Formats: sequence, C-alpha cells, structure tokens
Amino acid sequence: MSVCVCLFANTISYLEGGGHFWVYLNWALGLRALGCRIIWTEGVGGPAPEVCAAVAKLKERLARYGLAEDLALWSWDGERVPPEVAAGCHDLGTATEADLLLNFEYFLPAAVVGQFRRSALVDIDPWLLQLWIKEGRVDLARHDVYFTTGETVGQPGSKLADGGRRWDYVPPCVALDWWPPCLAPEGSAFTTLSHWHAKEWVQDGDEEYVNDKRSGFLPFLDLPARTRQPLELALCLGDGDADDALDLRRRGWRVRESWEVASTPWDYQRYIQGSRGEFSCAKPSAVRMQNAWVSDRTLCYLASGKPAVVQYTGPSRFLPDAGGLFRFRTPEAAARHLETAAADYERQSRLARGLAEEYFDARKVAAWLLERALA
Repeated sequence: MSVCVCLFANTISYLEGGGHFWVYLNWALGLRALGCRIIWTEGVGGPAPEVCAAVAKLKERLARYGLAEDLALWSWDGERVPPEVAAGCHDLGTATEADLLLNFEYFLPAAVVGQFRRSALVDIDPWLLQLWIKEGRVDLARHDVYFTTGETVGQPGSKLADGGRRWDYVPPCVALDWWPPCLAPEGSAFTTLSHWHAKEWVQDGDEEYVNDKRSGFLPFLDLPARTRQPLELALCLGDGDADDALDLRRRGWRVRESWEVASTPWDYQRYIQGSRGEFSCAKPSAVRMQNAWVSDRTLCYLASGKPAVVQYTGPSRFLPDAGGLFRFRTPEAAARHLETAAADYERQSRLARGLAEEYFDARKVAAWLLERALA
C-alpha cells in the first residue's frame, strides 16, 4: 500500500517510561506492515538543551523499530525549530506532504491540521475527550474524520453529545509480529503497570470525583486474600505514596516501581511477557461512563498469550466477559476469574492470543482506518 502517513504522536513528555510509547508504536508498526511510509511527528518546546536531550532519547527508541530516520518536529510556539534541535529530523513541511495526518494530539492547532490534504483524529480518551470539548478545555481543530476507541461514543442513547461530530469506533491495536506468544515463567504473577495518583478530577453532573488508578483499585484492595494467584502491581509511585505501598504489601500485593521494570519500551515489553497474565482495575471514568474501553496495555498481554482479568467498562459488541479476556464487576467475580484463568491456563492463553488476532491486529485495524480516512 503506497501511502504516506504522518503519525502525530505525543511521547516527548513521557520518555521516562516505556508503556505510553507503545500506544503510538503499535499503530506505526501496523501501518508499516501494510507498506505505508510513516513520518513520526512530535511537537517540541522549551529550552533547547532539554529538548535536544529529549529528541535524542526519542530517536534512540525509534531506532529500535526502524523509525528514527523518519522523525519530524514541529514547534509548539509556531516558530522554526532551533537548528540544534532539528538536526537529523524532518520539518513540518515534509510531514504535510503525507497522504494522511493520523493525529493523536488533541491540541494540534487548526492552522497545522489544515495543511494536510486529509486528516483523521484518533480519540484514545473516550468520553473524557468529548467532556473536555464540551467544557471548553480542548478546542479541537476540524478534521476530515474522527475515530474513537470507545464503543459507546456517539451511539444512540449516549449521554454526551459533541457538537455534531460523527465519531466512528476503531479498536486500539497491537502489532502482532512484535508481540509473539510467550510462555509464563514458573511462579510468575498476574500483573499490571500503571500510574497511581493523578491530579485529574472529573465533573459528572453534580458529582465530582478523582479519576486515577488508585481510586479504581480501592474497592479491590483485599483481592489477594480471595485468590491463590500472586498479584503484582508495577506502579509509578511518588514521594507521598510510601504508606499506600506499605498497605498494599500488607494486604498481599507484590509492589514494584514501574520505572525500575518498564523504563524503556523494550523493558515494558519484557515485563509483560514475563507475567502470567494481567489483573487491572480501570479508572473510575471508564466504569462510570460505560465506554466499553479496553486498554492498549491489555492488548499487549493478550497478544503475548496472557489471559487478562480486567474491570468491566460497559457492554461491548465483541468483548467477552469470560474467555481469554475476563471482565469483572465485583471482588468476588475478580477472584473467580483469576482462578478460572489459572486452572485452564493453556486454553485461556490460546483464547487470549486469538482475541488479539481477531479484533486487535494492527494490520487489520490500520487497513480499516485507512479505507475510511482516505475515502
């Protein structure tokens, strides 16, 4: 497929961890597998020495996947990217020659989006993005098409409209060639990787709530006492989280610092591949908004042949509640699903990989998106 895609990513501020990088990398690898040329584009800003160091680190990561020579930079202040920062990178002019802008950056100005012949936005924060737009926190530029990773966004009966935009559902994806099935080592745990605290509040009608993983896990903190399966959390813990970490360990959780096990994309991958499966709760917004969201991280577990036990986020047209992927509503159901996955592990591993192949294969998903975006 002779198509050039400018993938506008948002990783330059998240280079201390490896997981966020895979959100965009799976798309890039899937598109490249279709024969597309990828121009990986990032917005930069700040003191030149700091930006130079960040760009060098980003290029090091992209080089592992054969993408370092196609990095383009754009300056958030609208000025020319300083020569010392731009060395070895393309500019926005090169990026705008692409057949399609595949945009994951919600704050990209209309003046930039308008330079591309076709543009598609991908919403990876379903319902939250629509809420931010409604509240005026995001002034979303006009795009030719809008995709969302939330099944219920824009569907009949959905509770939040968005200025007449049509949102087409596209599942998140995983590059299967880069995520092969891996045997779980003896004694490995059901794991997940996550931030813990966040300064994110959501106003839902008259109710305001904290929207972080800590809040999502609170009703399930005693889960280790309900199951024989080892449970491990790789968390981004701050200076004020020592008491939480101690409490989690007292309750039977294994706790690790995420920066120690997943500081790079390949370390992140190694950690997932060394796990028995995934256990994770969702942020409160996903549960309350019933967006049928599934994490890109969960897809990496599934592709690796790791059954995933994750919190129910709403009715889905295709996500199973049990079988490779288990979706729980209560601590009792979570414990039951963990035991089921462990007792029938080889079969559940095959089902997990099968789900990734059928619904989340980056080649299939990217081909479907291109067909609609370029129509």
